Amino acid sequence: MKILVTGSAGFIGAALSQRLLERGDTVIGYDNLNDYYDVSLKLARLARLQAQPGFSEVRASLEDRAALMETFEKYRPQRVVNLAAQAGVRYSIQNPHAYVDANLVGFVNVLEACRHHEVEHLVYASSSSVYGANTHQPFSVHDNVDHPVSLYAATKKANELMAHAYSHLYRLPTTGLRFFTVYGPWGRPDMALFLFTRKILAGEPIDVFNYGQHRRDFTYIDDIVEGVIRTLDQVATPNPAWSGATPDAATSHAPYRLYNIGSHRPVELLRYIKVLEQCLGRTAIKNLLPMQAGDVPDTFADVEALIADVGYQPTTPMEEGVARFVAWYRDYYRV
Repeated sequence: MKILVTGSAGFIGAALSQRLLERGDTVIGYDNLNDYYDVSLKLARLARLQAQPGFSEVRASLEDRAALMETFEKYRPQRVVNLAAQAGVRYSIQNPHAYVDANLVGFVNVLEACRHHEVEHLVYASSSSVYGANTHQPFSVHDNVDHPVSLYAATKKANELMAHAYSHLYRLPTTGLRFFTVYGPWGRPDMALFLFTRKILAGEPIDVFNYGQHRRDFTYIDDIVEGVIRTLDQVATPNPAWSGATPDAATSHAPYRLYNIGSHRPVELLRYIKVLEQCLGRTAIKNLLPMQAGDVPDTFADVEALIADVGYQPTTPMEEGVARFVAWYRDYYRV
């Protein structure tokens, strides 16, 4: 297939593009290479893709409607995976307008481009952050998610609502994936595993929020990519049993689906750090701190729907995933 991947220089986007190319798909990568984190890492990810004949590249922002429409006109993608977004929970408190521009304006531009170019299926990144103040565990796509605790989470919830409107109005098949704490080689420098590794190796203290007691459904990058591809291949369809009298949040009378994509195995942060210390052969200096604004104490993904519908099955134990990340980090940074 011919697939447009937005955010192709990002952590998940680059890994997904690599796998799609390996199986013989044509990939159009779309990314603005913004400087939210180290651009050289993004360029290094892209360099691995640029060497392959099935990869084309567009450097532009989702907010640039003309550039996005021109890309759709030129390449005519059959399917689209929208991973480009302004990421980060805490940064949304400091710079809210960046999230409105990329995650709201940018996403409606994607929806419009898909609608006008008869895209077969749009798969887009949502986030476990949408569960917000909901404390029911494990998090289910059938749960209420109307109480976000960060603007980032609110924009992701808005994406789900916008996608449904387009699925309803234009019969555009859309599938939203709520990612749960993705980690692994080539990961994001602003995330805990990357930050902890750099500071532990440098002998610097690490900030451990909520005193290390919160739990995260850490999900290895290869498991995430497998789930995205399986979902992309199965075009969203209407749920014939859906009823407006008892509406199900995860499906619709329109061709619309929502899924959690996680490991279904939450790990306490202190355990995660202990495994990292073992892999590095170093002991962390821990600066224990209270919960950060906009954060949630625990995440735990109910992935039964994804298992049932596409056969998704995460297979990478956290210990193995952290070891692979550390091996990559030491090689990439020569430490």
